[in-house]
Amino acid sequence: NLISPMGLTFYGGLIVATLALWFYFKKRNISFINICDAAAPALILAYGLGRIGCQVAGDGDWGIINSAYISDVEGNTVLAHPGQYDVTIKTYSYIYRETGNPDTAIQHASVKAFAGLPKWLVAYSYPHNVNKTGIPTMGCTFDDYCNHLPLPVFPTPLYEITMALGITAFLWGIRKKITIPGRMFAIYLVFNGVERFLIEQIRVNTRYTFLSFLGIYPTQAEIISLSLFLAGVILYWYAPKIKSKATPKPQEA
Repeated sequence: NLISPMGLTFYGGLIVATLALWFYFKKRNISFINICDAAAPALILAYGLGRIGCQVAGDGDWGIINSAYISDVEGNTVLAHPGQYDVTIKTYSYIYRETGNPDTAIQHASVKAFAGLPKWLVAYSYPHNVNKTGIPTMGCTFDDYCNHLPLPVFPTPLYEITMALGITAFLWGIRKKITIPGRMFAIYLVFNGVERFLIEQIRVNTRYTFLSFLGIYPTQAEIISLSLFLAGVILYWYAPKIKSKATPKPQEA
């Protein structure tokens, strides 16, 4: 994956840039753990802002099918009639498959908009998506970007934007209360891992079939997010020892 077009996307930047910055600050004798703490709110904020681009562009970073709805010929989301989902998915199943295996079940969930929320918060057809995925949109004049998904999906980038902004506000609110170096970054790692692991449950992604665990096939992001969560827990526990090492002992008179 590191040498493929898919790459590690955000996590590739987080992991490799962290190693590069660690080397840079270590060489200049600057406390790297303090830099990590200072950067934590900005990192999750940047992640959330980046997801705005995913949502607007429709780059394939979306969720599983919401089978309560269907898209019309103009890309509008409308409630599906009984049996309409089954007919449509048989016709366009190739669009939604995570792998090339025809036996792979296509994930979907039926959730109708509730509490007065707009339909596009739970079902979105991603019209004019840059991946040119889906079927032609009637009346579209955007040349190469005239496709929409015949079955709307959960707009997971919107959910990640909301969660990332919420985590940013939380980290910003506690920044002056965290006095032990390393714990601010540890909290960021925990929240980042939890956020991404949860969104993966309704997000379309390739699963690693060769890493079966109790019949569960994890995605790349699930593996990394779980690793970040564990790293955050370990760092939070170990942080006081980092502080004691960084603080010089008073000399005897």
